[in-house]
Amino acid sequence: MAILAIHPGTYYHIGSLESPRYAGYFDRLVRPEDLGTIRLADFAVVLIPCRTPADRMLPHREALRAYLDQGGTIIATGESDSQLFLPGIEFTPQPTNFWWWLTPGADLGVRIASPGHSLFSRLGEKDITWHLHGWFEVPAGAEVLAINESGKPILYVDEVTTPGRMIITILDPLYHHGSHFMPATTRFLDGFLPWMRDQLDKETQP
Repeated sequence: MAILAIHPGTYYHIGSLESPRYAGYFDRLVRPEDLGTIRLADFAVVLIPCRTPADRMLPHREALRAYLDQGGTIIATGESDSQLFLPGIEFTPQPTNFWWWLTPGADLGVRIASPGHSLFSRLGEKDITWHLHGWFEVPAGAEVLAINESGKPILYVDEVTTPGRMIITILDPLYHHGSHFMPATTRFLDGFLPWMRDQLDKETQP
């Protein structure tokens, strides 16, 4: 199988999806407008990167749902309003404190909620901590991987809403890595993308 990444085309998407550091993790890149030309069932994972405009994804809402209903995996990272085009997502935004780390001893409050999950053999709490844009109310039975200072989910795996799997987060690592701002986001991708390839793609192999 293979990994498909949506490519909206901004400088930070180019910097994250096409750069030598990460390009090898994606077997195909596709503009949102061309998603209808792709047979999604050929891919183990569809990645919707940070800050993908929701209006460019809305025309493909039914195709994405059909892919999930066939057992596909969708990863949707932050600031894309994924609740508008993916099922079962309830998102609450919050004001973002971009400069909390300037206060000596500050703690954003992000915590790993499922330390036994395979993702956290590659990532620690510092690698998922940069800032917060909101939280989710997750469906019963979904696995919460990380929470904010109030215990609200910010990263979770949903295998209950559809026969497929959705990995949903408010974290926006591709945006910041591609913008060369916030080293934690690069560390996140250094762990997350190999996990995506080794763990999620491997699960689809015969």
